[in-house]
Amino acid sequence: MPRCDVLIRDAMVLDGSGADAFRADVAISGDRIVAVGQLREYAAAQVVRAEGRALAPGFIDTHTHDDASVVRAPEMLPKLSQGVTTVVVGNCGISAAPARLHHGLPDPMNLLGERDAFRYPTFASYVEAVTAAQPAVNVAALVGHTTLRNNHMNSLDRAATAEQIGSMRAELRDALQQGALGLSTGLAYLSAFSAPPGEVASLVELLAGTGAIYATHLRNEAASVLPAMQEALGAARQCGVPVVISHLKCAGIDNWGRSGEVLALFESAAQTQEAGCDCYPYAASSSTLDLRQVDDRVKITVTWSAPHPEVAGRTIAEIAQVWNLPQLEAAKKIQPAGAIYHSMSEEDVRAILKHPRTMIGSDGLPNDPRPHPRLWGTFPRVLGRYARDLKLFSLAEAVHKMTGLPAKRFGLSRRGRLLEGFYADLVLFDAEAIRDTATFEDPIRPAEGILSVWVNGKLSYHGKTETRTRAGRFLPRGSS
Repeated sequence: MPRCDVLIRDAMVLDGSGADAFRADVAISGDRIVAVGQLREYAAAQVVRAEGRALAPGFIDTHTHDDASVVRAPEMLPKLSQGVTTVVVGNCGISAAPARLHHGLPDPMNLLGERDAFRYPTFASYVEAVTAAQPAVNVAALVGHTTLRNNHMNSLDRAATAEQIGSMRAELRDALQQGALGLSTGLAYLSAFSAPPGEVASLVELLAGTGAIYATHLRNEAASVLPAMQEALGAARQCGVPVVISHLKCAGIDNWGRSGEVLALFESAAQTQEAGCDCYPYAASSSTLDLRQVDDRVKITVTWSAPHPEVAGRTIAEIAQVWNLPQLEAAKKIQPAGAIYHSMSEEDVRAILKHPRTMIGSDGLPNDPRPHPRLWGTFPRVLGRYARDLKLFSLAEAVHKMTGLPAKRFGLSRRGRLLEGFYADLVLFDAEAIRDTATFEDPIRPAEGILSVWVNGKLSYHGKTETRTRAGRFLPRGSS
C-alpha cells in the first residue's frame, strides 16, 4: 500500500493551467506532490477530507513590497490568509538589496521601511537574511533600478554618468549570479524619472540570455501611458528580454475609458515579444503622496503624514477645507505622506483584469499604518467578486492568473501547477464562501473562505490562523 505524509481526499482540483476543475485526491510526501488522481489505495499520516472544496496551487503574488516584511514579520499573515504561498519582491525600482544608504532615504524607497530596512549591501546578504528568517512564504526577488541609482549617485534628479551606469551594471550582474529574478524600474517616480531610456537599456541588456525578466512601473500611467508602454516594450524587445508591465492601469479621470487602446498596444507587442502584465482588483492605487497626482476631482485619502500624523484617514479635500487652503497647498504641507488615490475607472480595471495575459499582483504596502485593502484582500476578491459573482472569467481562469501564468512568466520552476513532482504549495478554499473582507475604512481584515494553506508540503495556515510552521524558501532564478 503506497504511503504519503498528507492525503487530501475528494478535492475539486484546479490545477493552475486554466483547465476545468476535476475531482481527485492529492498525495504529498516531503515538499512535493507525489500523486494526483483516485488514490483509494493510499494511506497517509494525515488525511484531509476536502469534501469537494476547491484545491489549487498556492497563489503567487507577482507584485509586492514585502522585501523587509519577509524578514521582520516572517509569519506573513496578510499573504498566507489569502492563500498566497510565494511573493515577488523588489518591484517598482525599489528593493531592499543590494542597498547602501550614503545619504537620505529617497521617495519611494521609504515605502519599504526606515533606513534599517536597507541593511543588505549585497544581494547575497539579503538571500542569507531571508533564509535565516525562514518566512512562511517563498520569496523571489527583483533588483530595483532606483536602489542601484541611490547606491552610486548623490542626486537622483539627473541621468547617471557612464561611470555610474558601469557601477550599476556590475552590481546587477552580481545579483543575477546570486539568483535575482531580474530588474525592476519605477520610472514614474522623481527618483528615477530623469533616467533616460539609454540608462535603462544599459541595465536591461544584461538580462538577455539569462532567463531574467524586466518588470516596470511605467514612466507614465496617465495621459502619456501609450508612449510609456512603447518605451518599456521597445527596451525589452531591443535587448531580447521578457517584460512585465506592473499594475497596468489608466490613471486619472481624463484617461478613463482608454483601456481598449492600452490593451490593443499591449496585445500587438505580445505577438512578437514576451510580454506580460499584472493588475490588482481595485479602482484605487496607493503610494507616497505625489503632488503631480493631486486633482480636486479625485478622492485622495491620506494614510500617514510625517509632519501631521493627525490627518491620517482623512481626505485631502477635508484637510484643505479645515485649513482653508487649496488642496495642492494642503498636500504640500503634509508631505512626506502616504495616500490612496481613487483615480481609476472600474470598467477599465475589469477590462485589464480580464485580459488573458494579466496576472494578479497585490501591490500591497505592509509598512503603511492604514494600508490599501489590497494588502489583505486581493486574491479572494478576484476569486469571489470578479470570478464567482461578476463572472468576469471562470474560477479556473482566475486561478491560472494567480498560479500557472506567473510561475511560467517569472520562471519559477515546479511552482504554480498542481501536478505530480511539483512543490506542494497548495490552498484549499470554499469557492462559494471566499470573499475579501478588508475595506478602505477597515483594511486589516483577513479573508473568508480560505481553509488551509500548505507551503512546501507543510500546513502553514488553517482555521483562520497561522500554524507557526514556517516553511518558505528563497527561490533563486531558475531553481528547481
